[in-house]
Amino acid sequence: MLDHRRANLALAALSIATFTFVTTEVLPVGLLTLMADDLHRSRSQVGLLMTGYAVVVMLTSLPLARITQRVPRRLLLGVTLGVFSAGTLVTALAADYGVLLAVRLVVGLTQALFWSVVGSTATGLFPPSRRGRTVARMSMGAALAPVLGVPIGTWLGQQAGWRFAFLVMAVLGVITCAAVVTLLPGGSTAQSEAAARGSAPDTRRYLLLVLCTAIAVTGAVTAQTYVTPFLLDVTGFAPATLGPLLLVTGTAGFFGTVVVGRFLDRYPWLALVIPMALTVVALLALYLLGTLRPAAIAALALNGFAFSAMAAAIQNRTLQVAPGSTDLASAGTGSAFNVGIASGSFLGGLIIDRAGVHAVTLAGALITAAAVALLLTEPRLARATKRDDGDEAAHRGRPGEAINVIDRTVVPPARCAGQP
Repeated sequence: MLDHRRANLALAALSIATFTFVTTEVLPVGLLTLMADDLHRSRSQVGLLMTGYAVVVMLTSLPLARITQRVPRRLLLGVTLGVFSAGTLVTALAADYGVLLAVRLVVGLTQALFWSVVGSTATGLFPPSRRGRTVARMSMGAALAPVLGVPIGTWLGQQAGWRFAFLVMAVLGVITCAAVVTLLPGGSTAQSEAAARGSAPDTRRYLLLVLCTAIAVTGAVTAQTYVTPFLLDVTGFAPATLGPLLLVTGTAGFFGTVVVGRFLDRYPWLALVIPMALTVVALLALYLLGTLRPAAIAALALNGFAFSAMAAAIQNRTLQVAPGSTDLASAGTGSAFNVGIASGSFLGGLIIDRAGVHAVTLAGALITAAAVALLLTEPRLARATKRDDGDEAAHRGRPGEAINVIDRTVVPPARCAGQP
């Protein structure tokens, strides 16, 4: 384990890396019209740069995590950030749409691998008792991306062209790559790190987490994708106010990450259930009170707060209940997250065409509520798992020990405060 100062610097570098990846992924949203005009393509075609990116992440996270398990983390993240930087540079220089689409898919591959290993890499720098706080601190970069990264990138694109915005992200990627390679220890692999296994491995709870992640993100994104037309058509805000309103959402999201970090270690299950439930409350408030501007602003802030807190809690819970490798488990929940993004945006479009923009908030609330209902069954799963593990351990002559159902190794009983 690194000394405290170097570990904190390495964690800061990884947090900046999350900021860089999220900003680069979402940047085409802010630059969509500029890119479409410059490339002589329709806005929907430029939108495919986002869709294709998400699909690549969804399909390749698990395979990439599996084949790189034995690669040292410093080397793996260094190569990943290096390819990301090169791909982003080619994005800035792409002469036509075909090259741009192809290189975006390559950059998507680097994101798939990055999110599969960054959680276990970050938590491996600190004692296991600080896993939750470490995840929250790492997630601050991702939470700041929509608050600072995308608005600044959009402004740069408007001032100097969309290519310049991607060039800046490429330079930031190179700097981050250098920092990560310098600060991370050189010999650690997924197998040698203390964070390579879940602290309370449980296949049933992990599979439930994957399912709830896909459903909850689908519900949240169903509404979030179309929040701009909702604010214009239902609440009646002027277009000029959209920037400040989205800034409110992003700022609340940053504070959501900060607040949930205080509870992830002590109450990991509740730290996931409560933000998910708050998302339901926020979307229902938008549906019922969305025509009232103060209520809509409050609901937007609550939704941003809850969604960012939920994302950090999902990462933390993955590292806790992972039944085998935490890298593979993170890849699984990462894929589920991207399933939710893709299906939520698609479903929201269908709802708008058939029932209008007002209905997307109700649909999002109901879908997310289904995820909450499923997650509330976890305590029963935990009791069943404990009973089954106790029976199997007793049968093997070692009472009180649990059995890792993935690799059949015996692990001592572990229970976190607040864990059902």
